[in-house]
Amino acid sequence: MLEVKNLTKRYGSKTAVNDLSFTVPNGKVTGFLGPNGAGKSTTMRMLVGLEKPTQGKALVDGSPYRSLPSPLSSLGALLDAKAMHPGRSGLAHLRSLALTHGIPMTRVDEVIEMTGLSAVAKKKVKGFSLGMGQRMGIAAALLGDPENIILDEPVNGLDPEGVIWVRNLARHLASEGRAVLISSHLMSEMSQTADDLIVIGRGRMLANCSMEEFLTIGDQNKVLVRTDSREAFAGALQEAGYAFSAIDTDGLMVEQVASRHLAELARDRGVLLHELTPQVATLEQVYMNMTRDDVEYNSSTFEPAQVQAENIPGTPWGTSSNETGEKK
Repeated sequence: MLEVKNLTKRYGSKTAVNDLSFTVPNGKVTGFLGPNGAGKSTTMRMLVGLEKPTQGKALVDGSPYRSLPSPLSSLGALLDAKAMHPGRSGLAHLRSLALTHGIPMTRVDEVIEMTGLSAVAKKKVKGFSLGMGQRMGIAAALLGDPENIILDEPVNGLDPEGVIWVRNLARHLASEGRAVLISSHLMSEMSQTADDLIVIGRGRMLANCSMEEFLTIGDQNKVLVRTDSREAFAGALQEAGYAFSAIDTDGLMVEQVASRHLAELARDRGVLLHELTPQVATLEQVYMNMTRDDVEYNSSTFEPAQVQAENIPGTPWGTSSNETGEKK
């Protein structure tokens, strides 16, 4: 288990991490998210003893990393995939780590095979591609068979097969009862990997909850329906007092109404719906909304032109409706 208690790190007048407290429990994958400059890397560096906290504690199974009798057996970390001597082979790099930590050489062979590096292990690190370097960094993190794992941007530079491999690896490690902390800017991948989420911005805690709880923050309470009888169903919605707007040529976006009620209304009116989809917020949408005021750099925003809701001939409502469905 990894613990951060009232952790603060200042560099002169700049506060990189501001009073953070969280736990990365055993048996789960915890996603660590935040914009560039949010303090994620600084927090992880304090967990592995590379930075000294200004205040607070960063603990690995209840102890500071530097006091651990066998650090690589307690915590394995990928923070910088380039942290290897370029003139050494990958095999030599892992063997040197094993030798200095009393790890059997058979374990080196195991992690090389586990990470798919058997064909390139004897090549010099300076010739590694970005993806090969990432795999070697993961191999080093797993070398001591640790109970806690930190992976900072582990899928950077990996091909699709490699991305899926990292996802499955993280979930497998958690299933063995290990604590896994993983940082990534790929929201779609994180949504398929993490059980819990920690989100920080400008060094402050923004969210610390399960993935399911996090997504409910962006609950849109909207349902998209599509039907070949849009005009008839629009009239039924208006009579029921439901707010809605037209989408494309056959769709209606209905607000604040449960899908079941819409299905029952369609059945009662003899309207066939060929789509009935609650609009669930994605991890990326909720994350972007939460961190919009905490980004370090604000770029120009380029948005596609919005599709205008159409007027539907023969109906008293137009491109937008108020709460009673009447034309504004």
